[in-house]
Amino acid sequence: MTFLSHFKPAAAVAIAALMIGAGAADAKNFKIAVGDSAGSAQEATGKAFVTALEEKSGGKHTATLFLNGQLGSEEVTVNDAAMGTLDMSLLAINNITPYSPTVGVFSLPYVILSLEDAEKLTQGPIGEELTQNTINDAGVRIIAWTYTGFRVLTNSKKPVKSVADLQGLVVRVPKNEIMIDTYKAWGINPTPMAWSETFTALQQQVVDGQDNPYLTVNAMKFYEVQKYITNIRYIFSIEPLIISESLFQSLSADEQQMILDAGQAATQASAQFLRDSEAAIKQDLLAKGMEISDPENGEEEFIKLATEAVWPKFYDSIGGVEKLNAVLETLGRAPVQQ
Repeated sequence: MTFLSHFKPAAAVAIAALMIGAGAADAKNFKIAVGDSAGSAQEATGKAFVTALEEKSGGKHTATLFLNGQLGSEEVTVNDAAMGTLDMSLLAINNITPYSPTVGVFSLPYVILSLEDAEKLTQGPIGEELTQNTINDAGVRIIAWTYTGFRVLTNSKKPVKSVADLQGLVVRVPKNEIMIDTYKAWGINPTPMAWSETFTALQQQVVDGQDNPYLTVNAMKFYEVQKYITNIRYIFSIEPLIISESLFQSLSADEQQMILDAGQAATQASAQFLRDSEAAIKQDLLAKGMEISDPENGEEEFIKLATEAVWPKFYDSIGGVEKLNAVLETLGRAPVQQ
C-alpha cells in the first residue's frame, strides 16, 4: 500500500501542496512521465498537449515528455503525482484503478466497443464524474484522454482463434484485478507484470504473450518478439493524462484554464491520431511478419465467459450495478438485469 493510504485524500493534497510551495504557480516547464515509447499514442497525446499549452500560454508555459518510463513505472507515477513530487503522467487507466476503483468501469470487458463509445463516455458526464472521483480518491486530476484502441492479444507460440486455443499460453497482464479475472474466466492464470518488464519477459520467453493496442504493439517493437495477433476486443485502451491536484490548485485560475483547454485539445488530437494511424500500422505489422487472426464466431465465447464472470464481481468497486447501467444507457445498450 502506498504512503497516501495513511491519509485522507484532502490531507494528502494539502501535504503535497506544502512540499511543492508557491513556486509551482510560476512553473515554465512541467515534467510529464510517459509509460510508452516514441511513436505511441501516449506520445502523440503528450506532444499535442505541449503544443496547445505553449500556444494558449503565449509561450509562458511548456512541458517536457519523459518517455519509456524514465520517471518510474506507470503505477508509481500515480503515487508520485498524488504526493506532488511529479507534475503529470500519461498512463493506462488500469493503473489508476487501484487508487480510484470507480474508473474500473472503463476496464470492464466488452463495455466499450468502439472509439465513438470511448469518446462519448470520457467527454461526457460520466467522464466528469470519474475525474472528480480521482481527485477525491487519489489526489490527481484527469485533464486529457488518450484513445489507443482495442487491446489485441499477441503471442509467440500459435494462432489463437478460440478460448481453447488460449489454453497453455503464459500471458502477461498489468497488475489489475479486472484484467486478471478476465483471463481467469477464459481458463488461464495470467502473469501480472509491470509494463517496464514486459518486453524483456517476452524476449526471454518468460511469458508467451501480452495484450495491447496495435499502436502500442508497433511503438514498443513487439513484432521483434511476437508472431501472432488475435483481434480480441475485450478492452478499449484509454490512457489519461493526469496532473497532481496540489500542483493544479497552486496555479492561478487563468493557468488552470490553460491546462484544461490544452488537455481538451490533446484529447481531440488523440482521437484523430488513432483514426489516422491504426489501419496503416496493421499493414506494417503484417509486412514485418506478424500474422493476424479474428476470434471465431464473432468472439461470442470470449464475450459470454468474460461478462458473466467478471461484471458481477466488480459491481461494488465501480459504484454499483447502476453505474454500469448508466454507462450502458449512455451507449444506447440494454441494462444489466438483476
